[in-house]
Amino acid sequence: MDEKAKKTALRMIPYGLYVLTSRSSEGAAAATVNWVTQASFEPPLVVVAVKMDSRIYGVIRSCGTFALNFLGKDQGDIAYAFFKPVESDEQQIGGYEYEVGVTGSPLLRVVPAFVECRVAEVVERGDHAVIVGEVIEAGVRREPEGRPDEAVLWLKDLGPKIFYGG
Repeated sequence: MDEKAKKTALRMIPYGLYVLTSRSSEGAAAATVNWVTQASFEPPLVVVAVKMDSRIYGVIRSCGTFALNFLGKDQGDIAYAFFKPVESDEQQIGGYEYEVGVTGSPLLRVVPAFVECRVAEVVERGDHAVIVGEVIEAGVRREPEGRPDEAVLWLKDLGPKIFYGG
């Protein structure tokens, strides 16, 4: 396979940015993720790929629930904050206040929207696990003006030299 062509082609896939959160008896965990998509209307399912050696993956496997916090166009700083491991307490994670959702997952107060999910299935292949989550709760804190998909932060919004994938 032509490695350069593979890398370029896979980088043509557009990605949104989200903060994935979860909480178990081990505490809260969070990470910025971008390999996310909706996979079903009924039941509502989302799919997220997570590095198998990450803390967030261990917490999700332990508790069986997670939340996707949707980042707004102006929230690149939040995406950067969760690219690395973060500290948490009962009120903040990575320096951002949160409330506890119905799944027990942290819901960042500053994000425009979130969904909470129960893990339906996990596929472990390669260096990432694909987690299928059934959406059991959702919230919108800031109504988008215009198309909802234009109100969220995309990986390309972080600049021309930021890539993930390939």
